[in-house]
Amino acid sequence: MGAGLNARPDPATPPLPSPGLPTSRQEYLRAWSRLHGDADTGGLVGRWLGGAYRVARPLARIGAGPDAVTLLGLAVALAVPGVAALADAAAGGGRWLLLAAALAAVSGIMDNLDGAVALLTGRASARGFVLDSACDRVADAAYGVALWCAGAPGPLAVTGVAVAWLHEYVRARAAVAGMPDVGVVTVSERPTRVIVTVMFLLGAGLFPASAGGWATAGAAAATVVGGAGLLQLAVTVRRRLG
Repeated sequence: MGAGLNARPDPATPPLPSPGLPTSRQEYLRAWSRLHGDADTGGLVGRWLGGAYRVARPLARIGAGPDAVTLLGLAVALAVPGVAALADAAAGGGRWLLLAAALAAVSGIMDNLDGAVALLTGRASARGFVLDSACDRVADAAYGVALWCAGAPGPLAVTGVAVAWLHEYVRARAAVAGMPDVGVVTVSERPTRVIVTVMFLLGAGLFPASAGGWATAGAAAATVVGGAGLLQLAVTVRRRLG
């Protein structure tokens, strides 16, 4: 939930107070940290979460449900490869890749909003956590397929997705084994995956004559950055679990 840092809800953490919204950004960050095993909310993570908080407040006020936001974000993510695939079949295909990049950005924003809405409405739940995690993995796969549709080699695109999935699998298994929080914020969290996808689809759309090169670079970047993040996480898990 939120920021792509899919830690399990801490069973020792009491339910968030309900009703009412946190009255400030600081209260929201404290609530998010508590739900994620006292994870650090400084630096880039804090800024990312702060942005989600500002956008989610109006949604919470009108009664939007976090599960609905999660599923809508998934639908947007699934549209990304479909739109990218249109680039080959249409004249001026670069415009479709630009639209695919925009949709990937929107899906990344919505990935943060579901967790923010859950906290702001006091509706954070284990069920919502599982739904959000599952939808995130499908979205990761959709980004890899989009890069493949834009011209990246299939095996490279698959490797990028596989590394992202392994990153989250290791974190989830570490949580089951007793690690009470996210362990470490790595270089390959969900926001990074979204940024890589958006950046290289955008390049492919702006320079359609070299779209395949941009897409290949994007899949390579996803693989390399994902591998670095997985190594960071593995070192932390080994240290934390002994």
